[in-house]
Amino acid sequence: MAGQNTRFYLDKEHGKFLGVCAGIADYWGVDVTMVRIGTVVSPFVIGPLVLLAYFLIAFMAPNRPRELDELAPAEKEFWQKVRKNPKRSARMVRARFREIDRRLADVETYLTSPDRRLAREIDSLR
Repeated sequence: MAGQNTRFYLDKEHGKFLGVCAGIADYWGVDVTMVRIGTVVSPFVIGPLVLLAYFLIAFMAPNRPRELDELAPAEKEFWQKVRKNPKRSARMVRARFREIDRRLADVETYLTSPDRRLAREIDSLR
C-alpha cells in the first residue's frame, strides 16, 4: 500500500476535465484552484508545450485507486509529506523509532532493576 500512496494519479472524481490538476493538487497537497489557474496561465507564459504535457499526463497517468479515498485525514497528510520530502520523512520516522526504543529501554531498566524496594512496590501494584 505504501507504493500506492507515493505515486501520482489522475483524480477524475475531483477533476473538472481530465483530472490532471486535481491529481497534481492531491499529490503535492496544494489547493486545486491554484493548480488550475497555473495550468490556464502557463501556456501564455511558457508556451503551448504545457498543453501537450497536460494531455500526455492525462493519457499516461493511472487513475486514482478507490482505496486511497478511505484513508484517514492524518494518514493522507503523512503521505503528502512523504511525497514532498521522502528523506526528511524517513529521518522523522527513524527518530520516532529511536525515541520509542529509548523509552522502552528505560522501562526495561526500571522493571529489571535489582532494587528490592522497587520490586516490592511493583508486586504490590499487581
